[in-house]
Amino acid sequence: MPFKASVITLFPEAFPGTLGVSLIGKALRDGAWSLDTVQLRDFGLGPHRQVDDTPAGGGAGMVIRADVAAAAIDSVPRNDRPLIYLSPRGKQFSQDMARAWAAGPGLILFCGRFEGLDERVIEARGMQEVAVGDAVLAGGEAAAMVLLEACVRLLPGVLGNATSTIEESFSDGLLEHPHYTRPREWEGRAIPDVLLEGNHAKIEAWRRAQREQLTAQRRPDLKGTRSGD
Repeated sequence: MPFKASVITLFPEAFPGTLGVSLIGKALRDGAWSLDTVQLRDFGLGPHRQVDDTPAGGGAGMVIRADVAAAAIDSVPRNDRPLIYLSPRGKQFSQDMARAWAAGPGLILFCGRFEGLDERVIEARGMQEVAVGDAVLAGGEAAAMVLLEACVRLLPGVLGNATSTIEESFSDGLLEHPHYTRPREWEGRAIPDVLLEGNHAKIEAWRRAQREQLTAQRRPDLKGTRSGD
């Protein structure tokens, strides 16, 4: 069975968005993975299909109701797929998580809005809270696209060249090395000579050194740096 993504959202018209273009979109059209959306408003209450209410204890904004969210979640066949709630307080999304999920049957993603989601439904439905960065968005739709693109590009055949996912940032705990192409010199900046000499052992050693240096400078928290090996 292909990887199947289900997205619960107040804005299903946002999808597929960027997931419908380039190689990710081609894979979607070719059936390498599938995407369906669930309109949260369909499970809202009353004549206006209300999905939110004022926060218990007072405060600004509105909170998505547990009963409405649960009804939407329960309408989607789980089929052993993880249930993800896109939330800025969640665990930081990582390449390791993308790899693990890409190897599974797919994902169910709940896109939050307003001040958030009633805590009781997060607990009762075993939702995993995931953040795509240390920033707050207006809703979970853009975050859902980021997460799904990271997973789908790892599916067999999606990128065409399997090595594309091997020597890239986070593949072994390091950031990716710099890339160059023609022209050989541009605005007084030349391609490093080592890349033009044809010595593949030297090129590989240079790239490894560049990856370690960049990682140490920009992301010393990553496990692949020499100081952390």
